Amino acid sequence: MKKSLIALASVAALLFSVQAAEEEGFRPLFNGKDTTGWHLRNPQGHNSWTVENGMLKNTVAKGSHGTDLVTDAKFMNFTVKYEYMVPDDSNSGFYLRGRHEIQILGDHASGQASPICNGSIYNFKAPDKFVSKPGNEWQTAEATIIGNKITVVLNGVKIHDNVECDKATGSELDRNVDQPGSIFLQGDHGTVSFRNIRIKELK
Repeated sequence: MKKSLIALASVAALLFSVQAAEEEGFRPLFNGKDTTGWHLRNPQGHNSWTVENGMLKNTVAKGSHGTDLVTDAKFMNFTVKYEYMVPDDSNSGFYLRGRHEIQILGDHASGQASPICNGSIYNFKAPDKFVSKPGNEWQTAEATIIGNKITVVLNGVKIHDNVECDKATGSELDRNVDQPGSIFLQGDHGTVSFRNIRIKELK
């Protein structure tokens, strides 16, 4: 009986969270089951992505390379929320419109903000505060891009506030920064896991 009540409570909590997401206008970009809606940046590249237990995981051995994963759909103004776990010293990135990289780096031990640290707008602006978590912990991110301005909240802390970014930050899909673009997950550098990726388009 106790187990049944716990199971029911878990289902209720899940339904509540789904309903809340719907009420807020967010929709999932990753369905938790497969990579429907996504494609490899290079169709001939090594596919290092797998889906397990509701996670989208990129596994890249040291010295090897994987392939970036790109959404089929393109977006202009939006807020995107996602969770990621990056092992210590591993490297990835989350690209807005396929051009502006929010750096993902297992750098908790460094304790220092820089233009290339976890949460930075890669090689463009350091986060206002260093809030990286250890490699065995999930990190939560929320990024909003409207026009040329980017705001990022990492692990509950606002680290970029309406930062003007008029250029691509490297490894971009193209340099058409004033046009809609795909979300892409950097897969060629290191191991990383994602879950709960969802987006809300803005006017």
